Amino acid sequence: MKNFTNFTFNLYTDIVFGKGTEAEAGRLVRKHGGGKVMLVYGGGSIKKSGLYDRVVRALKDEGLPFTEFGGVQPNPRRSLVDKGIRIARDEKVDFLLGVGGGSAIDTAKAIALALANGGEYWKFYNGTPAEKMAPVGTIHTIAAAGSETSRSSVLVDDLGTGRKQGFMWEPCRPRFAIMNPELTYTVSPYQTGAGSADIVAHTVSRFFTASASRLGDEYAEGTMRTVVHYAPIAIARPNDYEARAELMLAGSFSHNDLTGIGRNGPRGGEHGLESQLSGFYDTAHGAGLAAVMPAWLQYIVDHGTTEQAARVAQFGVKVFGAYPDLSDVKATANDGLNRFRAWVKSIGMPLTLKELNIPKGDLPAIIQRCLDANGGKVPGWVELDAEAVRAIFTSIAE
Repeated sequence: MKNFTNFTFNLYTDIVFGKGTEAEAGRLVRKHGGGKVMLVYGGGSIKKSGLYDRVVRALKDEGLPFTEFGGVQPNPRRSLVDKGIRIARDEKVDFLLGVGGGSAIDTAKAIALALANGGEYWKFYNGTPAEKMAPVGTIHTIAAAGSETSRSSVLVDDLGTGRKQGFMWEPCRPRFAIMNPELTYTVSPYQTGAGSADIVAHTVSRFFTASASRLGDEYAEGTMRTVVHYAPIAIARPNDYEARAELMLAGSFSHNDLTGIGRNGPRGGEHGLESQLSGFYDTAHGAGLAAVMPAWLQYIVDHGTTEQAARVAQFGVKVFGAYPDLSDVKATANDGLNRFRAWVKSIGMPLTLKELNIPKGDLPAIIQRCLDANGGKVPGWVELDAEAVRAIFTSIAE
């Protein structure tokens, strides 16, 4: 019998889905109380694609004044947030609109936290719960991070430790999320693969828990199967609306806590391992997760309990179609993990640190940083001590 934990679930983000929905940006800002907007984005891609002009037109149609803040990089930096805060306060901004990938949205959230908390925001990335955030809206252009409907934000501390740090606080969900799958047509095959691995990881994190509900499992397994099916199609046919739409929906619902319903215990562990790769080497977060996840699960099958191996076996059977050998749980789990690795390769993602261009000689430093960032042990579904962390990273060193 499964043990059900108490939980709360409050997804209050307005989702506006479909073609041309960026034209709704101004109306939605007005609906949610915005008077002066900061448009937060990355490089020049939204201008080249025409998205910037369409968003500006939507704001102007509602008579909304705005200021813009570009230059957000993948694995967003704390130093850029500080700059954005100064501009937002000088311009008397009261609404943040993140346009682009998860990094633009996470940066918008950090600035919004500062506006609502007297300039403070970094303490919320270090364990202090946030109770309020200025309103944020989103228009995302890649199916990946899920920040558009989640409670989370992640930043690299380039002003201090160099570590990637994040949170999941309830007041930090955006007020609205505009989702137009056509905006993801120009995402490169590599980034499509990385985004797909990221989506799977967000559900993997919630699937591997000490307690689970049947309904939660069904949501999680169906979400992961959807990504496994549609990611190769989107890579092969970038303008396939169905594939892009399914990935966009999966990205949001993988990280808005629906797939974790009914389970509040220790979970996952893959993000605690990967964050020190993308944080220090500026690799694509999803690519790092693609390499780490199978190795982490393999360690648990090889060194964990029969019950833990059975959970990995369930993952392999339900998500990747592994053969269910009832007489040998570990054989089933291993079959599933081999299929998982094959899928990772099929979407152009790495399975080793070498493929991530991370030198093998850096392995001791990676292990130590990972342990230091997590107080000596990586928390999660299975707590990982120094020996476990060393074994996992060594298994993918080359």
